[in-house]
Amino acid sequence: MKYIYITFLLFFIGCSSSLPDESLPLADHLKIGMDFLDQGKFVKAQDEFKFILSRGTGTDYGDDAQFFLAEAYFLNDQYMLSIQEYENLTRKMAFSPFFEKARFRICEAYRIESPNYYNDQSYTEKALERYREFLDDFPESEHSKTVSESMSVLRNKLAKKLYETGILYMKMDEFEPARMSFNQVLDLYYDTDIIESVHYEVIKSYLKQGNDKKARSHWINKGRDFIKQEKLVLELTEVFSQKEI
Repeated sequence: MKYIYITFLLFFIGCSSSLPDESLPLADHLKIGMDFLDQGKFVKAQDEFKFILSRGTGTDYGDDAQFFLAEAYFLNDQYMLSIQEYENLTRKMAFSPFFEKARFRICEAYRIESPNYYNDQSYTEKALERYREFLDDFPESEHSKTVSESMSVLRNKLAKKLYETGILYMKMDEFEPARMSFNQVLDLYYDTDIIESVHYEVIKSYLKQGNDKKARSHWINKGRDFIKQEKLVLELTEVFSQKEI
């Protein structure tokens, strides 16, 4: 019993000693928090920044603490928590020098949380939405190139999901639903890497359905401008040369 009491006491003392020292000024807490952040001690940094926010909301220290608390979450891979804290800054501190960086980090956090294409794509769509808003508000941002590249990756992911849905329908000989998925890619994600394959599958779906006229029409009016792989071009050229349409 005595051993348990001593163990509990030592644990309590250890926890207490790790709490921020309330006797220190906020400037010192900010420096301590920044040091912890630089050292990769993210939880300890979070404690310091939370302490500053509990005492100094509305001050310059509170402004800094709000941003760096979000950073401590972001750098510790706690992305959804970081979004909450960045959002707190952008809602309450519109004139903060960290405002643009916070907006960019929100986009990045959603992008990182975006899963593989075959999973739910809510975070992917959210990331794209926030990236578009960022570019609208900060067209000259130093992050613009990164944003554009990230948006391209995310759009390719959404296109891939629709494409694979179409392929699944093709395997089941469900050609109309397949084309619905493929046409969504053509309408929404016309600038993605997968567009050549999508046009090819649309043509193939018509051919498999026995609708040679529509297959040829899509090839001549749409697909030929996008299908560039020599193997596919030769295949389709041979197919249509054998058919009297």
